[in-house]
Amino acid sequence: MKKLTLYICCAIGLSMATSCKKFLDEKPISVSTDLTFWKNESDADKGVAGGYALLRKTLNKANGLAFYAYGDLPTDEFSSANLYRFDNIARINWGIPVAAAETWDAMMQMRRYDTHYSAIDQANRCIKFIPAIGNDKFSSVEAKNNLLGEAYFLRAFNYFYMSRIWGDVPLTIESGTITEAVDIPRSKAADVLAQCIKDVNTAIDLLSWNYANPNNRAVRANKGAAYALLAHIYAWQGDYQNCSSTIDKITAQNFYQYVSRDNYLSIYKGKSVEGIFEIAQSDENEGNVGNIANFTLKSPYLTTNTGNAVFALNVPTLTSLFSVANDKRYTNAFALTNSTDPICIKYSNITYVNGQNVITPVAHNNIIIFRLADIKLLKAESLAALNQFTQARTVLNEVRTQAGIGAWVGTDANLFEGIIDERGRELFLEGHRFYDLVRLGKKTGIMRFGAEKMNLSDFNAGKYYWPIDPALMNINKKLTQTPFWSSKI
Repeated sequence: MKKLTLYICCAIGLSMATSCKKFLDEKPISVSTDLTFWKNESDADKGVAGGYALLRKTLNKANGLAFYAYGDLPTDEFSSANLYRFDNIARINWGIPVAAAETWDAMMQMRRYDTHYSAIDQANRCIKFIPAIGNDKFSSVEAKNNLLGEAYFLRAFNYFYMSRIWGDVPLTIESGTITEAVDIPRSKAADVLAQCIKDVNTAIDLLSWNYANPNNRAVRANKGAAYALLAHIYAWQGDYQNCSSTIDKITAQNFYQYVSRDNYLSIYKGKSVEGIFEIAQSDENEGNVGNIANFTLKSPYLTTNTGNAVFALNVPTLTSLFSVANDKRYTNAFALTNSTDPICIKYSNITYVNGQNVITPVAHNNIIIFRLADIKLLKAESLAALNQFTQARTVLNEVRTQAGIGAWVGTDANLFEGIIDERGRELFLEGHRFYDLVRLGKKTGIMRFGAEKMNLSDFNAGKYYWPIDPALMNINKKLTQTPFWSSKI
């Protein structure tokens, strides 16, 4: 079916256009050039860089918001999102009809996973062709191994990300099968995650801790990024024993340090000592025009918006999460907190481009996927789940100390929920909250999304998994709809 090949190519073009003049500008390798392209280290590096570029595109689809629209918008962080389809996304009203021709529609883009498969196919090519390049064509065997390890990491990351969103997804680890339009049914989430774990462990064996080019810190995968991904996979599975032991391998290395919370916003500019894995878009010649800043900031932090923020923060949630005075994460990452429309300023590294008498804000903030505080709190969560309460409190309080607040006060019975709350404070608007609340719901039955968004009955029926857009099912006849949404879309 040639139409699927065209569909995949068009889907890539639908992703948000961004300006990035470094390794993320590398283009994915096409099937037609595979046999002549893969000759040396430079070619392999370009192939892997193409995988990162495609990952960046998919996390920036839907007006530059996909990463946050999946991970933050449908939670208690926001009270409203009155623009385009985002209010429906925030209210977990994901089954609304969208005309097939409206491929620009944010809801349609959020329900489609084709951009992930473009990134996966690129990783599959790298995994297929890099081993066949002679070792003498690389500066070292370590350099070759790192590039191959990055490809395995990228494939695992994309599949894990999709499985958290849709649960069961089509699984293919052969290059070319997607663009050749093979009809592939959804594989069970357990099988997808098993493949992720296999790929990540392969990546861990291949990757180094250190970067040959220090400028690649955090924006390309190293061994620490692979361990962080593996820890999150285990946490999502509820395998907290393996999650805990995996995190120990990160912290034992002392490769990452906390950024001073007095300089908290430097984390979001990217490549900090705390960053483990990030999507590069912060350098002077990078940046996004469509971005989270446009929707969450206002004057004086975004001069082009003199009204309220487009997405309104949930004030009761802020009041509840930041009930302890002088929390540096609150005082340094939020502004206008005495108003009815406070804002989060994590993504306020803005420059302005004046073109044709139109002033356009460009955000220069990396997408922070994993960082040290995230992994430390995931360790605390694991320990609490394993009833190792004293150890869990120690790790939890280490993070709180960085924020300038005292030890957590609460019972062992409430400790798991307390750690999820701490993640809410530390990782506010960093793409984690929705998945954290899903893990909270699975572990305790506590629903924190908002009563109007998802109750326990809907949660147990799998409402937290997204539907597949009907347009995909018209192309792949072996696809079935996500069970909860099968009669609602």
